[in-house]
Amino acid sequence: MPHNRARRGVLSALVTLSLVPLVACGDSDPEAEKPRTSPSASASPSAPASAKPYAAALKGLERKYDARLGLYAVDTGTGREVTYRDGERFAFNSTFKALAAGAVLRKHGPKGMDTKVKYTKKDLVDNSPVTEGNVDHGMTLRELCDAAVRYSDNTAANLLFKDLGGPKALNAVLKDLGDDTTHMERYETALSMWDPDSTRDTTTPRAFAGNLRAFVLGDVLGKPERAQLTTWLRTNKTGDELIRAGVAKEKGWTVGDKTGMGSNYGGRDDIAVIWRPHAAPLVVAIMTNRKDEKAEPENKLIAEATSVLVDTLKQPAS
Repeated sequence: MPHNRARRGVLSALVTLSLVPLVACGDSDPEAEKPRTSPSASASPSAPASAKPYAAALKGLERKYDARLGLYAVDTGTGREVTYRDGERFAFNSTFKALAAGAVLRKHGPKGMDTKVKYTKKDLVDNSPVTEGNVDHGMTLRELCDAAVRYSDNTAANLLFKDLGGPKALNAVLKDLGDDTTHMERYETALSMWDPDSTRDTTTPRAFAGNLRAFVLGDVLGKPERAQLTTWLRTNKTGDELIRAGVAKEKGWTVGDKTGMGSNYGGRDDIAVIWRPHAAPLVVAIMTNRKDEKAEPENKLIAEATSVLVDTLKQPAS
């Protein structure tokens, strides 16, 4: 998937790795959310979007950018939600890489993440800034996850897919978490080519938010694996103009996100956990596409939609 086409340059060195304590994968963690599975991924919004006070602002953004916008956000402390087209299907694009990294962490545990993966130049696909510089000596699973999440490296993502058994194997992991909505079928870069008449490689904002919440805040992962995934998301290099931009004015808020960009219809997505001082985290998924097949993605649409949901959640519940 072409992702942030205007790259600063090709990275040839090994990615910087975050240090995480090594403990048994199955250690219990009282800080993790329960239950183990994600919230119902296919659940419907509690009220029609048109009946919600923020709907006019989001509709206005759709008109402004000639786009379709899907949004799901939840305050994990109060359960309060902001939803808009949250049950409609969108291409997930590269946002899946955060979930793939979580699934690999779940499969291997901390010690197994140092397993070396060999690959060749034939494995390289477009937008692989990290893996293309490490063909000669390979990369560890930990390094591949870092490259996939933080730099949206497509070859790294495909190698993670292969480690799990392919896209359908990752889909099965998500189904085990309670997601009966997502359809994963193709590898990068084909998965970023959205067909409006097909459900392949699509999901809903509600479903992907539930998956991200399960991996980052739930007990699907042990504490060290969850800490590692959180570090990758918080140090992501591709999201400054998206959800992060929408919360920039909020003092002390920290965003961990994974972005996605489509190859057609201006597809642009971002999924995130937002940590706030003295409050429970927010979990957010925003997915967009535009009407013209050759349209370019619009980062400002996601940033402005984020501002709307933040302002909504800061207001007293009606």
